[in-house]
Amino acid sequence: MNDAWIITDGAAGNLRQARALARAAGLVPAEIVVGLRPPWAWSAPHLPRAAQFAIDNDTRRRLRPPWPPLAIGCGRAAAWVTRWLRRNSHGACFCVQILDPRITPRHWDMVIAPQHDAVRGDNVLNPLGSLNPVDSAWLATGRADFPELAELPQPRTAVLLGGPRRGVAFDAAHARALLDGLLALQARDGGSFMLSASPRTPAEFAHALREGLAPFPGLAFTRDTDGRNPYAGILAWADRAVVTPDSVNMLSEAAASGSPVLTLVPGPLPEKLARFHTALRSGGWLHDLQAAAVSPTQPLRETGDIGAELRRRLLARR
Repeated sequence: MNDAWIITDGAAGNLRQARALARAAGLVPAEIVVGLRPPWAWSAPHLPRAAQFAIDNDTRRRLRPPWPPLAIGCGRAAAWVTRWLRRNSHGACFCVQILDPRITPRHWDMVIAPQHDAVRGDNVLNPLGSLNPVDSAWLATGRADFPELAELPQPRTAVLLGGPRRGVAFDAAHARALLDGLLALQARDGGSFMLSASPRTPAEFAHALREGLAPFPGLAFTRDTDGRNPYAGILAWADRAVVTPDSVNMLSEAAASGSPVLTLVPGPLPEKLARFHTALRSGGWLHDLQAAAVSPTQPLRETGDIGAELRRRLLARR
């Protein structure tokens, strides 16, 4: 039997956080992707009895005894399943939910929600950023897998692109302002650029940055046809990282790398995201793109400690 189940909606960000926690706790998980059917899905994670109607038959067949000692869910769809699983296993399965479940955390054995979500409780852990796999071993693997990036001129600037969300538009004006800031860095310091777009990045936005940085040394990964995703190598070899302001995950991972992290905020941020930015800036992990040269800081690495705490609670329970 597996040490744990990872339960997500399959979204890359949710799956990445759940995998990172399982890895940090030293567990071997099986992964279950849950797709919820309307109209019941609209009530998640409320009305847990409705989960049996919302979950497709194939997934429901996997969610049955023998129960694993641990289930890790990430995202709203998973919150419904982990709540249902804790109830139906009669406590045999220790159920952990990552991110704000939008209801009281007492329905889970442990909730891990970042500080800016303002979820509190005796069973709640509040890291500053998102859970992620970035540590010394992960970075060493990234360097070993992409040794050619070491040949790029320094300073090597990672450019990490997220995607639109409420309050952060990925439009032509944003692309132009970001490109102008990067060109100013190049004029001041020289070096090279390592560009990485996410699946959420609008094609036009990624294209504008790719074309604007093409005259300079570096690489660009903006579409699947570009070959193997060099993201780990980019973070591992970067002397600094420029990250769009929308992505809590990418900002957290860049801060975990130990390199200085810069961003361009094109307008007022949504309240929760603004709180996250403020916390990163207060700790010295985030700076304006236009800032003078900044030095590396102590990496923001919280996942290992949270994994150890999860392991401790599991052992105490047994």
